[in-house]
Amino acid sequence: MPDSSDIFIWTGAKPSRSWEWLAPIRWRINRLRCMTAAEVFHRIGRLAGIQAERLGLWGRSHAPAPDLTSTSTPWIQAPATIDAAPYLRAADRLAQGKFDVFALKNIDLGSPPQWNRDPKTGIEAPRSFGKLLDYRDPRRVGDIKYLWEPNRHLHLVTLAQAFILSRDRRYLQVIQDHLESWFDACPHGIGPNWSSALEPGLRLINWSLAWQLVGAGDSPLFDGDTGKGFRHRWLESIYQHAEFVRGHFSLYSSANNHLIGEAAGLFIAAITWPHWKRADLWRTTAQALLEREALLQNGPDGVNREQAVSYQQFELDLLLLSLLAGSANGAPFSLAYEKRLESMLEYLASIMDTGGNIPMFGDADDGTVIRLAQIANFCPYRSLLATGAVLFQRGDFRVKARELDDKTRWLLGAEAEQAFLALPPKATLPVRQAFPDGGYYILGHNFERRDEIRLVADAGALGYQTIAAHGHADALAFTLSVGGMEFLIDPGTYAYHTEGSWRAYFRGTAAHNTVRIDGRDQSVPGGNFMWLAKANAGCRAWYNTPDKDIFEGWHDGYMSLADPVMHSRRIILDKTSGLIVIEDLLRMAGSHEVELFFHCSEHCSVRQNGKAHAIHQKQRTLQLRLPDLPGATVNAHHGSVDPIAGWVSRRFDDRQPSPTLHWQARLSGTTLLRSEIAC
Repeated sequence: MPDSSDIFIWTGAKPSRSWEWLAPIRWRINRLRCMTAAEVFHRIGRLAGIQAERLGLWGRSHAPAPDLTSTSTPWIQAPATIDAAPYLRAADRLAQGKFDVFALKNIDLGSPPQWNRDPKTGIEAPRSFGKLLDYRDPRRVGDIKYLWEPNRHLHLVTLAQAFILSRDRRYLQVIQDHLESWFDACPHGIGPNWSSALEPGLRLINWSLAWQLVGAGDSPLFDGDTGKGFRHRWLESIYQHAEFVRGHFSLYSSANNHLIGEAAGLFIAAITWPHWKRADLWRTTAQALLEREALLQNGPDGVNREQAVSYQQFELDLLLLSLLAGSANGAPFSLAYEKRLESMLEYLASIMDTGGNIPMFGDADDGTVIRLAQIANFCPYRSLLATGAVLFQRGDFRVKARELDDKTRWLLGAEAEQAFLALPPKATLPVRQAFPDGGYYILGHNFERRDEIRLVADAGALGYQTIAAHGHADALAFTLSVGGMEFLIDPGTYAYHTEGSWRAYFRGTAAHNTVRIDGRDQSVPGGNFMWLAKANAGCRAWYNTPDKDIFEGWHDGYMSLADPVMHSRRIILDKTSGLIVIEDLLRMAGSHEVELFFHCSEHCSVRQNGKAHAIHQKQRTLQLRLPDLPGATVNAHHGSVDPIAGWVSRRFDDRQPSPTLHWQARLSGTTLLRSEIAC
């Protein structure tokens, strides 16, 4: 997504097609439309500062000598009981240069890798001044997410884990080789790894974990004159990273998860390396930002205001890591901060079905703050709930987490196992059903049982701030799981900076279980991470009784049409019969093309069964009856590319065909559409 100052950056390079040179200009105009006057002046001042940095007039000073007598208390340690084998295998692969980067598995990046090279396209990004490099231009940098990912240095923590578990010094040598190579390839402020302040922030977090695990300032990594020279070079880069982050916070309309990541990186750096007087300023500045942004970016009900579940877990990691670092070092956070984190975990526990599935609302880029566990089926959501169960003494979180995971063991130490098992194994579930601030409502029956029905309805905002960067046009969509199996899904995200048509599809209305009018999205996009006109949505009624759950919501995304259309949706779950009724009321005067979408899991098969469609998975079959109106047509898509339809993306840059039912009709005047699902 856009950085806090690059709205004004113009690289001077023109795309190959004569008309394409207008695209970046159009993007900048759209971006300006999303700014206040105060933000425009802020960015002009920021740009002046960036130019001063480029000329060496400001912000490029070397680090002062560190005071190594000032130390901190480690807040990560090797668990007493843990299987070392997976960590040693993972570290050995890394030592051989083998990495997993999103859709690229076991790719040979070299040891050390080429740090400024996109492993997906092979494009080498220029070693120009980072803050003036347009990282959204794939011709210059390739796919920036693929380039950035290895540079976040999560793998250094794996190597450090292998060292502490085996005491094999060759893992230390790999860490040193990779860092020395990185310092040479990515000098302060130069290249794509200095183009966004979030990237140095995340590097600082992983450097902190690796530093602690190898023994901090007294590590054998720093033995002898060569080791001391390496320590000096690493500390100098740490200081430069921290100063860079402090000088380039993502503010105003860019103040979303990026700002929390930057503040967390700076706070953790200040705690881990209190070797300079400047560290006090880093800590107080960053902690104040974290305290403020934790409450601003996450509602009182615990829903992240970016309306993206993946970013909820990303922010939770950042906020929890900061909490642990501060608690161990005399910098505690407020009770309000802790309560907000607990509420965020409540939301995840509530939308997770009995099979452990979580709806893929909003954007997801598989971004991970840290990687402490080495198992193939690691679930970041269950892990967060396990950590939260211990920290907040929540038996219901323990039930949802099921078991303690290795990541929690590394973070909470030897006492975590006993504390987790001491929590009551039974709790009243679901944790909650209504999240009015975030706009999510859970209809269901027999929660946490084999015959569970769990429907999550969305009447929330499009996203956060004026650009709503990570929201999808999914007002009044819903997901449905039965018996712990997903039947109707949110298909995910798939693409970010590249493959524009796929990016547009997965974040558009047609990729969600809702209504589309006249082939238009409910909200108007202005770029890959920007919406210009935003649908407002809300819940009009919510009832929860022993016999029925009833939700009624609305959105105004089509009120700007020449003939305005107001969409209201009522969902009724009869708990006795297992029947779900969806009533879509379209208030309009004229004639419109109306479409209904039902996206099924890739594990489902769909066949017509008389007037219904049977949606089958394993031993369970749902019957879906679509509105029976004259002239209506129903098409089943499965991996279609023209039009793009019938896809699911479980991981970034990876997609699979999945069945999608597409109902369509030309309708005039106010109309009620009734769909039924028999579970």
